[in-house]
Amino acid sequence: AQVKQIDGPSFKLSYYNEYKSYLRKMAFRSLAVRSAALCRRALATEASSNTFPLTFASPYKAFFDEAQVKQIDVPTTTGHVGILPQHVPTIAVLLPGVVSVTTEAGDIQKFFISSGTATIHSDSSVQILAEEVCDVADIDASAARAGLDKAQSKLSSASSEEDKAAAQIEVDVYERMVSATA
Repeated sequence: AQVKQIDGPSFKLSYYNEYKSYLRKMAFRSLAVRSAALCRRALATEASSNTFPLTFASPYKAFFDEAQVKQIDVPTTTGHVGILPQHVPTIAVLLPGVVSVTTEAGDIQKFFISSGTATIHSDSSVQILAEEVCDVADIDASAARAGLDKAQSKLSSASSEEDKAAAQIEVDVYERMVSATA
């Protein structure tokens, strides 16, 4: 049996050219697959509705029960998040602040929440569960400012770390309430 020498320059050049050709084919296939997936995604998005179902409740009241809405804005631990149809599935911890809901008719309803969670499901449905909720219009701005002053006084006079932490939470909530009424 004859053994072919594979160390020569002609073999290396031939191998290199075949390898480049193989890489081009693989890159083209990968691009074609990704392009097809993007086209399918774009078509699915175009065909989808511009609304999605929202369930928004506290332990005491349901504000929306699978109501069709256009957009929701929520205050989370990572900043304010705007939710639209086809949003990536997410679970978020909500901070005290304003939740804005744009209804199917285009009206914007604003609610102040103390804390809670928002869950965005893969079918675009959204569930918001909040500890305490009130309509922003129901907040008494002068009472919120008075509460903030009192909370800041508590914070400055707190001696233990536990008292400081509790007072700081109170200050944060009142600051956001005052901001919501501005």
